[in-house]
Amino acid sequence: MSKTTDNVLLVPGESGWEIWSGPSSAELALHEATEIDRASDLTNIPNGDLLLLFPVKAITAVPMRVASDDEALFPDLAALHAERLGLRPDPMAGQLTDVFVIAREAENTALVSVLLRAPGDGDMPPRGPKSFDISARAYPLQGDALAIWKEFGRWVFSLSHQGKLVYCQATSDTSASPDEALAREIRLALIQLSMQGLEIEPNHVIVWSRNENLNVSALASTFKARVEIAARPAPVIPDPLSKLLPADVRAARRAARKRQNIILGVAAVGLLYLGVIGWFGYGLWKDSSETKRLLKLAEEAAPDGEAYALHIAKIDELSHAVQLQNSPVDILSRVAACIPPNSGLRLKTADVSATEIKLIGEAQEYQSVNTFSLNLSKNNGLTAFTWQAPEPNQTTRGWEFVYTAEVPTAETE
Repeated sequence: MSKTTDNVLLVPGESGWEIWSGPSSAELALHEATEIDRASDLTNIPNGDLLLLFPVKAITAVPMRVASDDEALFPDLAALHAERLGLRPDPMAGQLTDVFVIAREAENTALVSVLLRAPGDGDMPPRGPKSFDISARAYPLQGDALAIWKEFGRWVFSLSHQGKLVYCQATSDTSASPDEALAREIRLALIQLSMQGLEIEPNHVIVWSRNENLNVSALASTFKARVEIAARPAPVIPDPLSKLLPADVRAARRAARKRQNIILGVAAVGLLYLGVIGWFGYGLWKDSSETKRLLKLAEEAAPDGEAYALHIAKIDELSHAVQLQNSPVDILSRVAACIPPNSGLRLKTADVSATEIKLIGEAQEYQSVNTFSLNLSKNNGLTAFTWQAPEPNQTTRGWEFVYTAEVPTAETE
């Protein structure tokens, strides 16, 4: 149970359900004593960790001795013992059984197996309890003691050995005071326990009741121990709590866990989605920042860029004068290299500049002129020029040609 949250116990009372509450570190206080016998009709249950104590009439206690001290075997041994008695809880109704140790001896262990009747209509409170146990375990007794009290108008009793619950039973007796029939039923239960190897004779008998004037003579004549009448004490939270868990509550808890898992899954997807958006947003911010930085650098470098562009323009203007490949002598040597060897072709005039060429020449053979024209257009050193090579004219001395070339400019293009 939570240490920071109040515990709320639903306890079977003499005539109806009682609601007790309080922190774990302090004694529980009675919040409300109702006359309601159906847990589903309870209202005004305070907030806190809810523990439902099933009434004694809702369970069957089966004490036994087993020849083992291995706690892992206790549930199976208890189930076998219960089956021999014809008790077989519905496995589809939830966890309806639990086993508690009474005493350990050298060769065997005394146990009490608790079998819960499957809760019916109206047996469960409107708010799902966090834990379940039985009312007899909420009132521990010292030594070998017998406690008798009323739940929902019927007498019930529990027997303890060294403070451990041995047996509890609800009777059909509804008399105002414990009578001989009740005493006889309790004595019969003690005889049955003795036949199972659990011989316990209570040295203390206590009757819990709001009526201090009860007639307990029937009990006093049946038991040798002193019979005491007292108000029923405040219940305590059993330690450890039982493993009882009815099916509808188990299903509700599974549904709650499923809902929680779905919520966690949706939250995880949402966080992932936000993370992806954040990652892309960061990327966009980073790209935007980088773009702004580059634009700023470009803006800062703009004057230098303009100066550089002006410098390049001036270099381009002077390129015809300062670059070797634009030298007229160099260009003329490339033109001369295009003259077919041993062809007799000669240049009479050669006007050469970095941007224009005009060649006037002659040759005895027409083929020599054509070869020269073809070599000019294919020469790698003259590819910057666009050639105009009209057909040569035939003269008395052979064939005369006039070729011109110029470097294309933006205007001519």
